[in-house]
Amino acid sequence: MGDFLDNVGRYPRYMVSFILGIFFAFFGWLSPLFKNPVSAVATVGLLVGFFVFIFFTLQAMLA
Repeated sequence: MGDFLDNVGRYPRYMVSFILGIFFAFFGWLSPLFKNPVSAVATVGLLVGFFVFIFFTLQAMLA
């Protein structure tokens, strides 16, 4: 039973490291776009637009 609880206790650490790895890979992929001011503004605009679209879509679905 102790081995089972040790194994279950490892899953939150795995989940956190997996999510952090995804974020580091995503921001590492986007970092060259922030060197040019024009592409930085366009990238931020696209990211904000994406999150606003998701927000309003979920709000319309749930309300």
